[in-house]
Amino acid sequence: MQESTVDVLIIGAGPAGLMCANALSRAGVQVRIIDKRASAVRAGHADGIHSRTVEIIQSYGLAQRLVDTSAHLHRAVFYTPGSAGGIERARRMKAFVSPNSRYSFTCTLHQGYIENAFISDMKTRGLEVDRPTIPNSIRLTADTGDGSMNADGAGSHPVKVVLDHLDESQGTSHSETVHAKFVLGADGAHSWVRKAMGIEMKGDVSDHIWGVVDIHPDTDYPDVRNFSVIQSNRGSALLVPRERDLLRLYIQLSHADLINPESGRVDKSLTNPRKIIDMAQEILKPYHMESTGDVEWWTVYAIGQRVAAKYCVDRRVFIAGDACHTHSPKAGQGMNASMLDSHNLAWKLTYVLRGWADMSLLDTYETERRKYAVDLIEFDHKWASIIMEKDGDEKIYEMFERNADFMSGVALRYEPSLIVDDQYQACASKLVVGAYVPPHVFIRAADASPVNFQDMHPADMRFKIIAFVGDIKDAKVAERVQALAKQLDAPDSFLKRYGHGGLESVFDLVCISASSKDDVDYTDFPKVFRKHWSKIYLDDTDMLGRLGGGGFTRFGIDPEAGAIAVVRPDGHVGLIAPCDRVDAVEAYFGGFMRPICTA
Repeated sequence: MQESTVDVLIIGAGPAGLMCANALSRAGVQVRIIDKRASAVRAGHADGIHSRTVEIIQSYGLAQRLVDTSAHLHRAVFYTPGSAGGIERARRMKAFVSPNSRYSFTCTLHQGYIENAFISDMKTRGLEVDRPTIPNSIRLTADTGDGSMNADGAGSHPVKVVLDHLDESQGTSHSETVHAKFVLGADGAHSWVRKAMGIEMKGDVSDHIWGVVDIHPDTDYPDVRNFSVIQSNRGSALLVPRERDLLRLYIQLSHADLINPESGRVDKSLTNPRKIIDMAQEILKPYHMESTGDVEWWTVYAIGQRVAAKYCVDRRVFIAGDACHTHSPKAGQGMNASMLDSHNLAWKLTYVLRGWADMSLLDTYETERRKYAVDLIEFDHKWASIIMEKDGDEKIYEMFERNADFMSGVALRYEPSLIVDDQYQACASKLVVGAYVPPHVFIRAADASPVNFQDMHPADMRFKIIAFVGDIKDAKVAERVQALAKQLDAPDSFLKRYGHGGLESVFDLVCISASSKDDVDYTDFPKVFRKHWSKIYLDDTDMLGRLGGGGFTRFGIDPEAGAIAVVRPDGHVGLIAPCDRVDAVEAYFGGFMRPICTA
């Protein structure tokens, strides 16, 4: 039998698996990804990317194509039973939109487009999905490697996975044994990895059944290009406008008609797209809704709201995406949560594999992402239930508006931990520790070019150290900036203590000043801040006065005092510290990083 070794084996090439594989391959990690499907997704499945997820995809430089291809949701509309027996419009309001996001809309397009963005990017580095390939067995052994990467054994290959490579054209297969340092199961709601590792799913499946169809509509429904929540006397529906003038219909179906009496489970063969569209016609009366041409994709599902008891086994085998949390698609959270799982995990695996961080860093994956999943399922349970009601009560509008930040992803904030330290939050009261970096435009000192704060944080596996300082034309401020620079450039500075492979491999140091673009040059700043001309920014407006300014106020920073922000490789703020407390930054990294001398 063929045998091989790999740093990370990823099982499942959906959004979660591909996000992780792509991130790891960019970091130079030896990674393989397999999938049981013979080909990639061509239509249907998940279809919504909320604004915060778009921001994260853009940190990899991949969002623009998706934004250009997708439909954009700006407005939500609610219909309730009308006095004449059909439905009538009750309210219009903003959709999944947050003023704290860079993108003022949700993108809708089928899952295959998103997957293809990662697949295409991976191919530029020679990584492709190995398909159709299925796992046959997995065994976790004690670490027996030489521990050359870490004293606690991250250099060994303790996970043994037997794979079956299928040749469907010949009806044959051949097996391979893969010895991996880490395995990620991103293989969906019925995860083989989760079951093989004995991880329990907690929660339940409701008796609500929904049909889904993607069609090119022929309709007189006036809000066909808005996100629609419809509550009628005949049932409930959600309408989601999509790319290429498609429309997705989520239609409430009868439980009794779709349960197989022998298995007790939903049986898709008991219905068809025609029946789902006919039910949509009933719910949407007095409006007409029909499909022109063939239905592009369809399915039937029961709402399951469950979360895995744990996300990891012995810091070696992880699960992500639908493998560890399932919920209804009513607020479009599934694909978003799945990709954010992998985005959170990838940099942690990279740091451990490089020998830069302790294995304990990997524990934060479960603590951060499982809490979010529990919160999501709690919200989803309430949201899915309220949609089923027919009375058009005000609470549905209130809940939708109140949870806009949560649904868009903007509200995500990781709790204090090994890598989230909020003891000095007051120094930058609105640059929230644990949250993703917000958008704001600053001006690059060297050329007066406007640059979004988020674009200073590409997903390049580096920590960003942001020094917010006042106006360096002020003598007292200049003195403090020089003192900070001296500490950062000292031989025992955290930049050098933990700067494996050269400090710029681990850290990206940026300085943002309250000075005016007309009064300073980038060369006025100490050399430690300007390893490159592009690293000095100003809290000022651009040359036309249209963009920028007010950043210190936006982030709650006193220009006289300044602040240091440590932003993790996943774009979440890990620490805020006063400019005179470099020791706090040292302590932060000392909690999980390995100094160069012991790596």
